[in-house]
Amino acid sequence: MIIQDLGQLEGPFVLFGGCYSNLQATQAILRLADDMCAQTLIHTGDAIAYCADPTPVVQCLMDAKVRAIKGNCEIQLSENAPDCGCGFQDGTACDILSVQWYAFAQTQVTPHHRKVMADWPDWIIFTHSGKRYCVIHGGARAVATFIFSTAQDSVLQAEIDHIIRHIGACDAIVCGHSGIAFTRSIGGVEWINAGVIGMPPHDGDPRTQYCVLDNGHVEVRRLSYDHFGAADAMTDAGLPTGYRDALLTGYWPSEDVLPHQLRRDNG
Repeated sequence: MIIQDLGQLEGPFVLFGGCYSNLQATQAILRLADDMCAQTLIHTGDAIAYCADPTPVVQCLMDAKVRAIKGNCEIQLSENAPDCGCGFQDGTACDILSVQWYAFAQTQVTPHHRKVMADWPDWIIFTHSGKRYCVIHGGARAVATFIFSTAQDSVLQAEIDHIIRHIGACDAIVCGHSGIAFTRSIGGVEWINAGVIGMPPHDGDPRTQYCVLDNGHVEVRRLSYDHFGAADAMTDAGLPTGYRDALLTGYWPSEDVLPHQLRRDNG
């Protein structure tokens, strides 16, 4: 496992994940960061997934010098693996759709960009406003673990304990993967899911999510971008309609991975 220590960082800066091959959203977050004079941008993994522009998205992150870690998609693509490694249950809607978008991504990503992703660290650590942070993708024990706001304290505590065994004391954990931002405090450690920018958080709003960290405080915000253009690009690429429609409606094509409390009939 590769752990990169960025040392002491000054804010404000942007935490985000899940570009998901969504070039329009990626360009929007980079413009926003530039407008707010963000000192650092950190991406929590899965730069490539459902949408139409995998290689341009990775190139954007490289050009903007975004600090990125490997998600399961980067790991699988860099190893030329046969599937995305998302952890979807066999035969579910997400599993079936992943076969199509992952095959598309496999044809688009260059050897150079696979090597770039392979060289990204697995975790990032840094200090900001007197707090020590660790950035992971999904879970610390397994990269593709889905951790939602409904997770039991014991689940989060087990992840935190695993991280502390590797890097020592830590004040906050930053992650992504599950696609819906939230913050929790567990035993004095702040758990921050920064959300994803490539897909909406399944609430009927096409805007996606990211976080701003400044003066030791984190704020979840919504990202407006050209979601119509992103959807059109998916149509032009011949990608599955489910995730394209999600960009427009704000609802995921399947709730397979969601706990019952976060499904639409409970929203």
